[in-house]
Amino acid sequence: MKFSAKEDIEAPIQFVFDQVTNFQAFERSALRRGAEVQRVDNLASPGIGMAWDVTFKLRGKMRELKMELTDLDAPNGLVLTSRSSKMGGHMVVDLVALSRGRTRMSAEIELKPINLSSRLLVQSLKLARSNLTDRYKLRVAEFARDLEDRYPRSA
Repeated sequence: MKFSAKEDIEAPIQFVFDQVTNFQAFERSALRRGAEVQRVDNLASPGIGMAWDVTFKLRGKMRELKMELTDLDAPNGLVLTSRSSKMGGHMVVDLVALSRGRTRMSAEIELKPINLSSRLLVQSLKLARSNLTDRYKLRVAEFARDLEDRYPRSA
């Protein structure tokens, strides 16, 4: 099952890439939303091999997964791969410079069930696909607006 969204951002590609790779900010955001996030690598700066153990509640059950940064192509994008005992997946963020001060961000998440119970979970998600897709696109759009709001202050 895939979710994808595209947004044009009024900020240079390097600024957008720096914000997308600000993993500490994403860790804090997940903690505020009730997830438990534990960094399990010892890299000093963002790079391939960064990894996290994440625990969160979804549909009434606690879920555990491991996330790893598997591809980092500055300033063009990144790939995060996730895996758990029941589900795998990845998130791809692609950045394209439309002009000196404008960037197009494409964000795609794909979920891959591993066993029968995760297939049932994905099937139930498919029933609510349009609602989930709308919520995902809204979240990506909010992130893009937030980047635009932050850019003038950092310039």
